[in-house]
Amino acid sequence: MEDNPADVRLTREALRESRVPANLRVVVDGVEAMEFLYRRGRYGEAARPDLTLLDLNLPRKDGREVLAEIKSDLTLRCIPVVVLTTSEAGEDVFQCYNLHANCYITKPIDLDRFMATMKSTFDFWFTVVKLPTE
Repeated sequence: MEDNPADVRLTREALRESRVPANLRVVVDGVEAMEFLYRRGRYGEAARPDLTLLDLNLPRKDGREVLAEIKSDLTLRCIPVVVLTTSEAGEDVFQCYNLHANCYITKPIDLDRFMATMKSTFDFWFTVVKLPTE
C-alpha cells in the first residue's frame, strides 16, 4: 500500500533481486487497500496477501486507519503488516505497535540502503518466518 511510484518501482526491483518467489500487488490509497484486503469490487478474485507493506501517509484513509482496521478484523488480523514509512517520529512508532503492527521500518533515503533494507525485509518475511495460510 504505497502511493509513491518511485518507491513502488524500487520495491519491485528489490523483490526481483531478492529472488523471493512473491507477487507484489500495489494499491495507492487506504480506501483501495481495504477494498483489496476485503476482496470487494474489482478485487473480488484477488489472492489474500501473505504480507502487507503499509505506508502511513496514504491518501483518502491514512495508514494508521488502515492498520487499525486490519488488526481489529478477525479475518484480516493474522496478515502481517510491515509499516514502511518516512516517519521517524517516536509517536508514530508507538502508535503503530500499539495498533499491532508486526514491524516498523523507516524508509532509508539512500538508494543502496533502501534496496538493502527491502531485500533483507523480503528475505526475513519469506524465507525465515513461517506465515499463516488462509
